[in-house]
Amino acid sequence: MNQNAEFDYLVIGAGAAGCVVASRLSEDSDVSVCLLEAGGPDTHPLVHMPAGVAAMVPTSINNWQFQTVPQSGLNGRIGYQPRGKTLGGSSSINAMAYHRGHPLDFDRWAELGNPGWRYDEVLPLFKRAEHNEYFKDPLHGQDGPLNVRFHSSPNPFGETFVEAGIEAGYPACPDQNGATMEGFGRVQVMQKDGQRCSAAKAYLTPNRHRPNLTVETHAHATRILFDGKRAVGVEFMQNGVTRTLYARHELILSSGAFNSPHLLMLSGVGPKDQLLAFDIPVVHELPGVGQNLVDHIDYVHSYRVKSRQLIGLSLAGVWDMTKAAIRYWRKRSGPLTTNFAEACAFVKTAPELAQADIELALTIAMFADHGRTLYRGHGLSVHACLLHPKSIGQLTLASADPRVPPLIDPAFLTHRDDISTLIKGYRVIEKLMATPAFKAFNPQSVIDAPMNTDAEIEQVLRNRSDTLYHPVGTCKMGNDAMAVVDARLKVHGLEGLRVVDASIMPTIIGCSTTAATVMIGEQAAGFIRQDRETTLARDRHETHHPA
Repeated sequence: MNQNAEFDYLVIGAGAAGCVVASRLSEDSDVSVCLLEAGGPDTHPLVHMPAGVAAMVPTSINNWQFQTVPQSGLNGRIGYQPRGKTLGGSSSINAMAYHRGHPLDFDRWAELGNPGWRYDEVLPLFKRAEHNEYFKDPLHGQDGPLNVRFHSSPNPFGETFVEAGIEAGYPACPDQNGATMEGFGRVQVMQKDGQRCSAAKAYLTPNRHRPNLTVETHAHATRILFDGKRAVGVEFMQNGVTRTLYARHELILSSGAFNSPHLLMLSGVGPKDQLLAFDIPVVHELPGVGQNLVDHIDYVHSYRVKSRQLIGLSLAGVWDMTKAAIRYWRKRSGPLTTNFAEACAFVKTAPELAQADIELALTIAMFADHGRTLYRGHGLSVHACLLHPKSIGQLTLASADPRVPPLIDPAFLTHRDDISTLIKGYRVIEKLMATPAFKAFNPQSVIDAPMNTDAEIEQVLRNRSDTLYHPVGTCKMGNDAMAVVDARLKVHGLEGLRVVDASIMPTIIGCSTTAATVMIGEQAAGFIRQDRETTLARDRHETHHPA
């Protein structure tokens, strides 16, 4: 590709939304699209093997490995923030859970002044993206590129978890993307033929042959270029060389809840005082850039269980995994097709709540500290995740150097209601582990700290909780003073620039965010296509009816 090449559309970031936008726009052979990704191609075998999540999340493999600033709500600990750095973004390194979100999550966006985002309006976009192998009903799609299914080789402890939930008095929920989310059920995953179905695998891989779609990897965007208030290009580093590309129509910023606001600020768009503090010329003052950071805080409690059906560290376990690896490479089946989190539940901690406020998840191994701390033996873990945190943080600049990560402050557990609800979530874990379904396996907690009173539980939660990898909101959609984009995802006060990723969520949804981020990409592609058709129609009219 020539230096200073020009395309109709530049998409910065090949994550869950960027892959969708680039693929959908390039369906029109009359437009040219270039997709830039800071990471490399998604060729690492751990990307495609579902169990590879356990090796990528704690390491530098395809991973930005961000960290938070010290968190007062976590007793001063620094949190870990893994994010995908490869084609597919975090959809290439995550646990592949497919959850759309509760209808109220999206209705809430519309109520905040964002027309077009109600649940009944975005449901067709979810369906357009989805091919569900199991559910063929009006709530699911069959013709989309994103393959959704239950595990092909399910671990039996997933059923134990569901059975325990029923014994504890909670409902079963066979389809957590159906008419209701509440209850215990097996997790639907983004997999196909025993392998991960990331956004890249679904949207890019089948379409890389298109002559109008260019994909550049190892391309770290360092600055958006402006002509006045119009975004016209991007500067990026690739293999040690600074390069520049230009967009005839639009730049689409899809770099995620951390990198999108970071790039905006590096480019002179953001809170004025912060930009001036780092001698960055102000292109456009936009105080909401980097603000409204919300993330799901998650507590994990592990238990030893003497069962080789659970993945663990033992001589027998090594032999089991050796056999599992042979089976996976030969047949794409068996234990290595697991995402580890094979069953989950959405529960209310109070019956009067309109929707679940806690998600429980079973993982079929003992994990701590994102898999960076391992336990000997075999066992399982149960997570309690706070779905609608009231703690709101921010992302700010650490330097004007694009190679220096931003300062990430999710402000975890700084709102008193959040720790109170998470304590209730832990009490549900206790309730589950006391059921006959689990007692039959004699689970033994690996936590030796006392957890009897709420005060004791609170200290353990603050000492051990961390992100569930769902940061959102740092370029929020809306029309208030702190909004960054409008309801069509155009950056307020600028031209030729949209933000399309999880950063635009004005409030966090009550589940994993990948499916909704894919939906946002579908929505944005529709907006961009509509605007192009409007412009073409206007140009044709002016050609035939000159002033």
